[in-house]
Amino acid sequence: MGFFALVLALLIEQSRPLRPGNRVHSLFAGFAAMVRRNLDGGERRHGAIGWAVVIGGSVAAVMLVESIAQAIHPLALFALHVFVLYCTVGFRQFSQAFTEIRIALAADDAEGARRVLSGWLRGEDPAEEAFADRETTVASTCRQAIAHALLAAHRHVLGPLFCYIVLPGAIGPVLYRVAELLVRHWQRRDREAPVPAAETGSTNGAATPWAAFATRAFAIIDWVPVRLTAAGFAIVGNFEDAVYCWRGASAAVGHWDSRSVLMAVGSGALGVRLADPALAQRWAGSARPFECPGGEAQPASLPGAAGLVWRSLILWIGLFALITVSAWMGR
Repeated sequence: MGFFALVLALLIEQSRPLRPGNRVHSLFAGFAAMVRRNLDGGERRHGAIGWAVVIGGSVAAVMLVESIAQAIHPLALFALHVFVLYCTVGFRQFSQAFTEIRIALAADDAEGARRVLSGWLRGEDPAEEAFADRETTVASTCRQAIAHALLAAHRHVLGPLFCYIVLPGAIGPVLYRVAELLVRHWQRRDREAPVPAAETGSTNGAATPWAAFATRAFAIIDWVPVRLTAAGFAIVGNFEDAVYCWRGASAAVGHWDSRSVLMAVGSGALGVRLADPALAQRWAGSARPFECPGGEAQPASLPGAAGLVWRSLILWIGLFALITVSAWMGR
């Protein structure tokens, strides 16, 4: 059932993609804001408690609805899985912006491409958005578009897909998506209403316990999925260079930096340098310095990045199909 629910959800999402600010995400944002408003007492442990309440409440709600649907009819359970996957796995949530950037660059409209890129990054990747505002070259626009496309493909498609395959029922994609949304939601709130460092106990005024704990918790949840995504990129891309970059980046900055892993493997798989200046400086300035091989990103590099994502998605969906067939034959 899970494989067919995934395929149907992806087909529906291709024709009717979830838009930013949709009702599901708005309800979640309201719930997360309410929890923080009622539990934020300025202590570090409140961030962990709030995160547990939001995650636990979301997972418990899905488990309850899933048990009710299972008691009603198998088709009701199937429909629930389709709906959950439709809300949590979304290829069109990022592919439209990437396509618009490709079209703008093909028409030599560099300013239009930067405008689309800045709007795409806003609210999702503030660090890269800052670089988008400062760097105005076509190469930097292409680099950022490819880098964020790989990151978005992982977070919007492959990450929740892996959790759906591994964890029982519809719990996996809900856990992954809610944890990822909490990071964005609470980081955005801290940017809009920064808290003084004296109140957070941090040297960084934006690093409140809420955003900090959500980021650490998501890094733990995402540790295995991001490495499966990286392995897929390596398999369907330039395997030797991808593995070389993966090992070099991990030795330079450690194994917990998921962004570093994806940027390194993506660079090796495509033969294009994707690391932003800050990440490249971290690689070069570590005790075991590392520099990704490859050339600068160009407009001609964007179709290759799109192909890499599609091939990786087909690889993992095909593997899911094999797992499903094997389970049927083993009964």
